[in-house]
Amino acid sequence: MIKKIICLCAALTLCGGFAWAKDDKPVFNVITVAGVITTPTAKYIADSIDKAKKDGAEGLLILLDTPGGMDTAMRDIAKSLLNSPVPVIVYVYPSGARAASAGVIIATAAHVAAMAPGTNIGAAHPVAIGLGGSGGMDKTMAEKLENDAAAYARSIAKIRGRSEEWVEKAVRKSESITAEEALKLRVIDYVAADIDKLLAMIDKKEVVLADNKKFRISTTNAVVNNIEMGTRQKILAAISDPNIAYILLLIGLAGLYFEFSNPGAILPGVIGGISLLMAFFGLATLPVNYTGILLILFGIILFIAEIKVMSNGLLTIGGIISLAMGSLILFETPEPALRISLSVFIPALLLISGFFIVVIWMAIKAQMRKHYTGSEAMVEGQGQAVTDIGEGGKVFFQGEYWEAQSKIPIPKGAKVRILKVEGLKLTVEEIRKES
Repeated sequence: MIKKIICLCAALTLCGGFAWAKDDKPVFNVITVAGVITTPTAKYIADSIDKAKKDGAEGLLILLDTPGGMDTAMRDIAKSLLNSPVPVIVYVYPSGARAASAGVIIATAAHVAAMAPGTNIGAAHPVAIGLGGSGGMDKTMAEKLENDAAAYARSIAKIRGRSEEWVEKAVRKSESITAEEALKLRVIDYVAADIDKLLAMIDKKEVVLADNKKFRISTTNAVVNNIEMGTRQKILAAISDPNIAYILLLIGLAGLYFEFSNPGAILPGVIGGISLLMAFFGLATLPVNYTGILLILFGIILFIAEIKVMSNGLLTIGGIISLAMGSLILFETPEPALRISLSVFIPALLLISGFFIVVIWMAIKAQMRKHYTGSEAMVEGQGQAVTDIGEGGKVFFQGEYWEAQSKIPIPKGAKVRILKVEGLKLTVEEIRKES
């Protein structure tokens, strides 16, 4: 009996161990990085690496599709990848995606770099990764920046055992290649059609983690855990987009302008204040030209001055020009991904200019409108002569008796029109009946 119990326990233990081993599958956290590389993007990737470590994941898979971005953000991401305690796989995906500019360095810094068919990588010249442009600096400074970027790219490629020669070409000559060419030149490790095929390819691959620790990746029966960007991170990433930051800036200025023009409206002021604060956060993460901000503010000042000073539209035209010039130079970078899109710039400029023109027109119209209260409202009013009026006399007007005078004598009982109000005395004229 005792032997049967012992055998039963042993069988249960073996079954339990087998079931546990069967369920102990490697997990890969997957995140998507699509769009411009900015400071929030760098923070998102760093946080995702930490989460993968805490979750005990086998690795972190980054689905990359980027036109480039900020140099500082790119370098922060490269540092996170080079010092990651878990394997990081950068996969340029899906077909049609690209790893341009800063994306080249990010892919090169990964433990495993892969691309889907129909993707491309390249064009990492320092002008394209936000280090500046030769148009705004001398030749010597441009060469220094180029040499720095080339040395940085080569050093990362050397660590990861990838082609140092090609990454230097990508920096110095803005060379761009397809996925198949990248594989042939040892720029990447794999070309895979989808995530499942990529995981099958990297099974048993050995990588070097932080502190030179070797790690063999296991993908057998791997589980893919898609990690969505949190609401806070989505908001920060959205307002770090130059187009969104620009729109928020214009909304904020318009809201505060309306509030100051109509004190007590409250809602425009609240919306304007919130929009401005969000815009300032976004601008702080972007390569902003402060002359552009000053020109935009100067344009708003000219719009306000138009209400106070009758310039026949000259101040309004100056405001529109100042607003347009400020918008064009707001972001000091030759990187297209970090500049305002024309499809956003033109409609936004027309809309905000139209808003100010309408508000100015309404304000001027209100100023020129005839007053309906006080002594000014009495002019052109009609009354009746209570006495004969010459140098003196009395007039009955709107239920009150007024002292009155007239250059031409007016008989008692005649209807009169008020020409002028001086204190408590009216200057009037007789309303004669047409014959």
